[in-house]
Amino acid sequence: MPELPEVEVTRLGIAPHLRGRRLEGAVVRDSRLRLPVNDDLAARVSGQLLLNLRRRGKYLLLDLERGTILIHLGMSGHLRVLPQSAPVQKHDHVDLLFADDLCLRFHDPRRFGAVLWLADADHHPLLQHLGPEPLGDAFGAEYLYQRGRNRQMPVKSFLMDAHIVVGVGNIYANESLFAAGIDPRRHAGRIALPRYVKLVQALRTVLEAAIAQGGTTLRDFTRPDGGNGYFRLSLAVYGREGEPCTHCGAPLQGVRIGGRATIYCSQCQR
Repeated sequence: MPELPEVEVTRLGIAPHLRGRRLEGAVVRDSRLRLPVNDDLAARVSGQLLLNLRRRGKYLLLDLERGTILIHLGMSGHLRVLPQSAPVQKHDHVDLLFADDLCLRFHDPRRFGAVLWLADADHHPLLQHLGPEPLGDAFGAEYLYQRGRNRQMPVKSFLMDAHIVVGVGNIYANESLFAAGIDPRRHAGRIALPRYVKLVQALRTVLEAAIAQGGTTLRDFTRPDGGNGYFRLSLAVYGREGEPCTHCGAPLQGVRIGGRATIYCSQCQR
């Protein structure tokens, strides 16, 4: 599933082309996504100006004059800015039509994504209980330390909880914990504040590097221009079970935490 860096790369790619343009309507070819597309989407967005395109966790939010379009890429979704006349491909489910013959086309083979009209985005159930952004000012070591006190859950699961901090999926949780030298199995409540300082620094460094390199392309994610993200070439642990640790050379270990593949170094992570 695209994580925060992949969604941010998508936002950065499409925003310059669409911000400030007026919507002419929408074409919904298949509304059967993970959350059904609104039947009246075209009528709701037609004539409205796109004021801003922002990200909240793994959600893209297109703020219009009256309401917001929420887009979630799901497991395999991606967005392209194309001429409205561009040939339609299989799995091109939704087009948002903009002035000057442009459209934002949502492609999703697995149909786990979402394109929703929200009258009040800030109070919608999908968004109102999300934690702070990991790259924002509200997130920090003291915050993590206080939220983690007395918690018995593994720190990796804690870091991936969207109510604690948004947008940190499996890839970047693995990488950040390795960079911080923290065992992903350790309970969140047993990590001291100085170690949370290291974890926050590591998480921000990893996320910023991933954004700069266009995200991580594993199977389905591609950038809005159709290209691949190259952060996968920098992965230290994810997908490398049994290979030597880049720090000490010991074989990387693999376990499942919360049902997700977790790779770590038993020598470097404590």
